[in-house]
Amino acid sequence: MLVKDALREAARKLTAAEAATPLLDAEILAAFTLGIERGDVLLKWDEAFAPDDLKHFNALVKRRALSEPVARITGVQEFWSLPFKVTPDTLIPRPDSETLVAAVLERTGKTSPVRILDLGTGTGCLLLALLSELPSAAGVGVDISKRTLECAFENAKNLNLSGRARFTVFDWMNDIPLNEGLFDIVISNPPYIPAGEIAGLELEVAKFAPRAALDGGPDGLDHYRRIIAKAPGFFGGKGGQIYLEIGNGQAGEVKTLLKEAGFITLEAYHDLAGKTRVVAAQFSVQTLID
Repeated sequence: MLVKDALREAARKLTAAEAATPLLDAEILAAFTLGIERGDVLLKWDEAFAPDDLKHFNALVKRRALSEPVARITGVQEFWSLPFKVTPDTLIPRPDSETLVAAVLERTGKTSPVRILDLGTGTGCLLLALLSELPSAAGVGVDISKRTLECAFENAKNLNLSGRARFTVFDWMNDIPLNEGLFDIVISNPPYIPAGEIAGLELEVAKFAPRAALDGGPDGLDHYRRIIAKAPGFFGGKGGQIYLEIGNGQAGEVKTLLKEAGFITLEAYHDLAGKTRVVAAQFSVQTLID
């Protein structure tokens, strides 16, 4: 079968399976099968798939038709124009999360020697994207899962950022302190889906994303409460900034939690769909004195 015919058939199957971008998915899976860039698939348009390659391609299309995310199939997702390895233990980086990266960069000088703490680092995409833009910065990514941190470390190594990025196991939901020094900036995309709503998410999230990376407790705010309560200790006595990715409708409650903990809200940032996606706040010892 010619590549173009295999792509058309794959796109038809994925359309029937209600994939959002059937032809794009088919092209990515074909490129992955052939070991080429997606842009080069057209160069193979009138060539025949080798029998083994066609069998492999069709198997990947079948997985996608069952709602498995393309990035889970290929093991790679682009974020901030950088390639990130993903595994079954990590969330797949989403374009919405680039809002947080842009927010930090808006308020941070290019040469600032800031120290960044990434709570729930996952693939490391937030921290590593920032380090790629801030050559004088360094950071620590923490996660409750050792296997997740292995993925983050591999991404740092692949992006030549391992010299400025450290990764360590930490569970902010308990009272064990984080012995990694003080930070200027804290960032986090914590679990924020109300537990009762997870089953109703789109299938590729509900079935394939690690539940621990989604479950924000009964109202979706459990992790914000604990992170915000602990955050002043991450800054020590010198103050700092926190940037939190949030879910739909959570901005008001997260701002209230920040205010109660002594933070001053700086700004809310919107994603490309116009939804409030990130809340940024400033903490200083003076706010507690006042």
